[in-house]
Order: sequence, then C-alpha cells, then structure tokens
Amino acid sequence: MAIIVDTDTRLVVQGLTGSEGRFHGLRNRAYGTQVVAGVTPGKGGQDVEGIPVYDTVAEAVTEQAANTALVFVPARFAADAVYEAVDAGVHTVVCITEHVPAHDMLALYAYVRAKGVTLVGPNCPGVLSPGKANVGIIPGEVFKAGSIGLVSRSGTLTYQIGHELAQAGLGNSSIVGIGGDPIVGSSFIDVLTRFEADPETEIAVLVGEIGGDEEEKAARFVAEHMSKPVFAYVAGFSAPPGKTMGHAGAIISGSSGTAQAKREALEAVGITVGTTPSEVAALVAAFAKGE
Repeated sequence: MAIIVDTDTRLVVQGLTGSEGRFHGLRNRAYGTQVVAGVTPGKGGQDVEGIPVYDTVAEAVTEQAANTALVFVPARFAADAVYEAVDAGVHTVVCITEHVPAHDMLALYAYVRAKGVTLVGPNCPGVLSPGKANVGIIPGEVFKAGSIGLVSRSGTLTYQIGHELAQAGLGNSSIVGIGGDPIVGSSFIDVLTRFEADPETEIAVLVGEIGGDEEEKAARFVAEHMSKPVFAYVAGFSAPPGKTMGHAGAIISGSSGTAQAKREALEAVGITVGTTPSEVAALVAAFAKGE
C-alpha cells in the first residue's frame, strides 16, 4: 500500500505539450506511472509520444478515466488549472508550479478542501510511491521501496535522505513534497495522518525548514495521534532573521519560525531530530535495524 499515488493512479498532465510538462510527464511514464492524457487548450487531438492531448481535463476524465492531475502551468494560470481539474472530477491534484500568488491559494485551498480533493503543492516536487507511481519531478531512481514514509517542505533534502536510506538497504513507502509556500494544499499533519493509517508505513520522517509554525503543529499532532516512530530534520539553523531562504514560506519573523524553536518543539514530544540530513538517515537506519 502507498499514500496519494499508487498503481491505480491514472495521470493527466496539464501542460504536457510544454517543455517541462513533456520532460517530466515522459519521465513519470518511464517510471511506470499510468500517464493517460495531457491537456493544453487549443491542442486537443495532438499527442506527445503516444499520450493523447485534450483541450480540457473533463475530456481526459471522460475519455481516459484520469483520476489524478499534474499541473505544469504558468503561475498566473495555475490556480485556474487546479479549479478545472477539481471540477472535472479528479481526486488528487499535484501542482508543481512556483510563484502562485498567495491570495489565489487562499480561495483555492478552501474550495479544494470543500470538495474532498487532495491537493499537493504548489511549489513542490510531487509524490513518489517507489515501485508504484511517480507524479512530479522527484528523481525516482534514487529511492527504493520500503516502509519509511517521508514528508518534506524541501525537495532536494528529501532526495538526499531517501538516497542515503537506500544506500543503507532501506526504502520508502511514499515520499511527499508538500511545498515551501506559505499556503499549500496539504500540511505535515495531513500527510502524517495518512502515514499513521498506512499499514506499510512503519516509520515517518519529517523534513522541515524555517518559517511558519507547521512543524510545531506537527509535533503536537504526533504527540496526540501517532503511534509510529517519527524522526525529523529542520533546515535553516544559520538563517538570518527577516531574510527569505529559498522558499517563499522560509522566513523568520522575530523569534518566530526559527529552526531552534522547531527543533525544541519536536524534541519535546519525543521526536528525534538530526542535525544534518545524513544524520537523520543514519538515525532512522539504526532504529530500523534495531541498533
């Protein structure tokens, strides 16, 4: 079993005819994901290496039974693309697009939640369930299938930890990059809830970063609702206050959102926090092997 994407995923790529959509859509298909359609308004009837292209997501759902959408659409159109996918009846949307305006996300978040649709992103690397499906830009080749669930605000740190776990002979049940914007469709808590319910996930790893209070909220959730062991890493111990570090949501305001404050909140509820990505991977490997 996996969470969010699996062997039943039937993917429509919004923006498949663009350079990024084409590159990653074909990589997702090569990984084994069922990429059944693409959507670009005005280009219906074309195809991308055998993947049919439609003018609307509704057509892709009707003609190809698409149930998951991957959004590679410019920022000014990305929110509308998600609305279209949700209204067409897909149950999962992964939005890779960066720079989606926060005020667009406020309305979109409420709309998607009310419909019961899972939204991952924006500004995220996507979701990978090793050996089953890859939806997004995660380099699937560095991960192995296993029992460790990984949820992260950072893409590249996730890849490093997953690769080091694979080198240690361990693997992941699912990897979810929730995105680094101030407002994203799925939170740490949303994903940890799924890992807790997933019988194939035995350990969860949370990769956080400076800014906001999502890690602190996750710590409280773990203390109250999770029976499975959780490990963590928080990026940004040397980040200066008031300066955005990479992600739009990665900014310290006064004493709020610091890496140290997040680490203390996580450790206070018994979560082991590594000081580097490599140390987190080593701690998880040692625990998994009973060392």
